Amino acid sequence: MAPSTGSVHPVRYLTVFAVLVAVLYALVFFTGDKSATPKLGIDLQGGTRVTLTARTPDGSKPTPDSLRQAQEIIETRVNGLGVSGSEVVIDGDNLVITVPGDDSAQARSLGQTARLYVRPVQTSQAAAAAGTQAPAAGETPAQAPAGTETPAPQNRPFPAQDPSTSPEPTPTAEPAPADASGTETAEAADEIAAARATRQSTDPAVQQQAMATLDCSVPDPLRGNDDPALPLVACSTDGQAVYLLEPAIIDGQEIADATSGYNSQQSRHEVSLTFKSEGSNTWATFTSQNIGKQAAFTLDSKVVSAPVVQGATPAGSSTSITGSFSAESAKELANTLKYGSLPLSFAASEAETVSATLGLASLEAGLIAGLVGLVLVLLYCLLYYRMLGVLTALSLVLSGVMVYAIMVLLGRYINFTLDLAGIAGLIIGIGMTADSFVVFFERIKDEMREGRSFRSAVPRGWARARRTILSGNAVSFIAAAVLYILAVGQVRGFAFTLGLTTILDVVVVFLVTWPLVHLASKSPFWSKPGVNGLGAVQQIAKERKAAAASAKESRV
Repeated sequence: MAPSTGSVHPVRYLTVFAVLVAVLYALVFFTGDKSATPKLGIDLQGGTRVTLTARTPDGSKPTPDSLRQAQEIIETRVNGLGVSGSEVVIDGDNLVITVPGDDSAQARSLGQTARLYVRPVQTSQAAAAAGTQAPAAGETPAQAPAGTETPAPQNRPFPAQDPSTSPEPTPTAEPAPADASGTETAEAADEIAAARATRQSTDPAVQQQAMATLDCSVPDPLRGNDDPALPLVACSTDGQAVYLLEPAIIDGQEIADATSGYNSQQSRHEVSLTFKSEGSNTWATFTSQNIGKQAAFTLDSKVVSAPVVQGATPAGSSTSITGSFSAESAKELANTLKYGSLPLSFAASEAETVSATLGLASLEAGLIAGLVGLVLVLLYCLLYYRMLGVLTALSLVLSGVMVYAIMVLLGRYINFTLDLAGIAGLIIGIGMTADSFVVFFERIKDEMREGRSFRSAVPRGWARARRTILSGNAVSFIAAAVLYILAVGQVRGFAFTLGLTTILDVVVVFLVTWPLVHLASKSPFWSKPGVNGLGAVQQIAKERKAAAASAKESRV
């Protein structure tokens, strides 16, 4: 039999809870952006989720360090684009990028490898149209696409763009691998090796053959995996021209800064590059010795821009990449170059876009599910526990008030986004909180069956119930913590909200439910069997007492 809990001060517990709620809502309304709306995931507000599968030149498994480095670089790219509420997580050998909002193109372009090199142009020709007969090996290819004219010299310290080879840099879609098996990895490695053997050969005959047969209309297996120390046969990003490029003279890692802007004199958007010391000296030497020649800026094995050097660029001066850029594409390229090359190349194996309308429908469905669950729990408590069910309802409402404030603050300070999985965790938390009430009330019934009054049964029942409540919640919290550590993506959101509601269940039961029931036990009104729904239990206690007395008399 559990002993009495001694002196109890229920008002103190309720006051502590009220202070906690007041502090939380003070933080909600008087700190940060002062918005009382939680941050929602893409399945509730709309957005894009892209899964990127890592590719290595030799087909080996990517190292954890390279994946973490790629994750950090993509996160900085997201920040540079001004995309809020985004998430980049590592899932095995994949990176999963989640970007809220309507612009799916931003999320789909964040994973481009961005391996930038500056390569001298040896020759160029128009790309063969898809499905047409390519020139035979040994034929002399055209030196430039039809209609190409060298632009007139301009008084500027950086190269001018040849209009015929100024495509807008648009990320090309990689074929989605069927799975992440070793067979797929080996096939990708074979494709890269075969492309290197032809397109990066030092044999002039093989180079001419590669230029004649290269199909710019299909995905590039060499993307981001070319060897900068070897020549390269590459397409322009618009697929209209094929270039034979010499070994790289400058690596993209030598870029100190990259910005985008509008050149009012030329009426076009440009990307301005500033090289580091070594790269700047190399560029100054190259431009002074190669006036009138082309230099190609290659991004992921494709020619983004092939300007003609119009004059020597002094060391330390900026250089512009020009082309048919829009303001958005120029900013995107500048941020990609500024924040560095990824240590791995990636193929977009899965892309999912959720419209804002569908997200709103999902949110409404989640709220309806939560409301239905709450109503069913309250009806059960009211039917089974009578007026004690009112205390349950009040406890659940106060728990919901605290959960909402915490969701808002977590979204504001740690960018926690509430998604459908998280809502599922909250709904399950409602049931777990109700379980704690049931345990408490049943312990009270057990005490009353032993002949105690409602007033004396409450503290004794609480002394027995709280150990069970703590044990049950501890098991649930450990399960949620393990799931959070081992899982990724949306499953972690479910585990997080489940663990959070488990903690809040303990807080609400100890600071709200127990003090309220203790106060009710001292009230003559709440002690009436017709009010608290414990009349049947009291009747059982009377019958047991009468049976015990009768048995005692018979023995005498």
